[in-house]
Amino acid sequence: MAASARLLSLAAGMTAALAFQGFAIAEDAASASADATLADIEKTWGFVPSFIRAFPSSALPGAWAELKALESEDSALSAKEKALVSVGVSAQVPCQYCVWLDTRSAYLAGATDEEIQEAIAMAAVVRHWSTILNGNQVDFEMLKQEFAEFDKAAMEMRRKTMAGP
Repeated sequence: MAASARLLSLAAGMTAALAFQGFAIAEDAASASADATLADIEKTWGFVPSFIRAFPSSALPGAWAELKALESEDSALSAKEKALVSVGVSAQVPCQYCVWLDTRSAYLAGATDEEIQEAIAMAAVVRHWSTILNGNQVDFEMLKQEFAEFDKAAMEMRRKTMAGP
């Protein structure tokens, strides 16, 4: 029995040591990956902003990959459309840093004052009606049925309009 307990204790100790060693190796890999990510950010943007340095290094590679993929030119939305969505969301969050950065990005992408104002107004309208729907606990299935009927009527109206006189 004592030999079994010693063996179990030795196995537990070795498992803990291996796990700690694995953690240290993973930590070293994460640190190297974070360093490579910081180098890529500097290469891409020309500098590394302070808010990036405030982000946890273990999560930085994934966060940068996501941001870089979504901000790339090779996507479904144009840079201007992305910036306008961002301005609206930033206004609703609300985040003064994001509103400032996203408004600047929208202007750089060619957005006009009117487009920025409309994006913010659309965010406000969505927030308003979301409050009404959620607060009143509107039946979701009923809402879907009602708008399915609305869609049919709108398509019929469009068909008639497109047909002309």
